[in-house]
Amino acid sequence: MKPFSRGFILGVATTISAAAGCFYAFKRTVVEPIEEKEEMIAEHRRRAIRKMHSSHQG
Repeated sequence: MKPFSRGFILGVATTISAAAGCFYAFKRTVVEPIEEKEEMIAEHRRRAIRKMHSSHQG
């Protein structure tokens, strides 16, 4: 019974670590680039609004 329980615990730990690695890789390759693009668009929008307001100070 001892080898079975050790193997079971090792298998569960390996499965959990593999799932965590997949989620981390997904976040790095899919989620973060989208968030960076959205932040860049928001920064460009803020700059455009500042330029628009400063050009009408006349």
